[in-house]
Amino acid sequence: MTDLFPLLMILLMLNIVVGLMRVLRGPTAADRMLAAEMFATSAIAIALLLAVLTQREALVDLALVFALLSALAVVTFVNRAWSGRVRSSDGEDRP
Repeated sequence: MTDLFPLLMILLMLNIVVGLMRVLRGPTAADRMLAAEMFATSAIAIALLLAVLTQREALVDLALVFALLSALAVVTFVNRAWSGRVRSSDGEDRP
């Protein structure tokens, strides 16, 4: 079973490379943010796989820190994205 872990880590790193194309091409800030979240998810999975392979519990803590930072990044992005919108008199959000 652990023979499969290096292959999974390579696939996750390729996932990050594919996500980098989305960050560079866009077209919107939301697309870029989703790609950044994909980076975080891949990094968490890689850290957890390394924790199992090397039997170091500190890597699990690192994965938890990545998860918390990722959640904070999403909250910050949504807060900044929605604060720029103005609600019109008919109830619709407008930029």
